[in-house]
Order: sequence, then structure tokens, then C-alpha cells
Amino acid sequence: MAFKCSVCAKGPVSGFSYSHSNRATKRLFRPNLQRQKVVLKGRTKTAYVCTSCIRSGKAVRPSC
Repeated sequence: MAFKCSVCAKGPVSGFSYSHSNRATKRLFRPNLQRQKVVLKGRTKTAYVCTSCIRSGKAVRPSC
């Protein structure tokens, strides 16, 4: 699985982690992905969606 949101395509971003002595080490900032049933292109699929898409309503849940 690629670590990407199925709705907005948000993925990992690289950056630095700074210690108390201000020493920088490389790290990844990953989006908070949740597995959820979502309507994508008119079909109901189980997909990985970031929490910002869930909260904003971009990830449309299927109606029962």
C-alpha cells in the first residue's frame, strides 16, 4: 500500500527532527490514514483516507 490518501492524495513529507541540542536528523511526517468505506468514482470501496478529508466531508460515506 502506498501511504497516500485516496481522496486528496496527501502523502508523506520529509523533514528534520530536532533534538534538545538542536541536532537535525531526517524523518518522515506521515498523514493520519484510516481505513474506511468511501464512494469513489460512483463505487463503494474500502480505501485509506486521511482524517482531514473525513472531518471536512470530502470522503463521502455510502448511504445504506
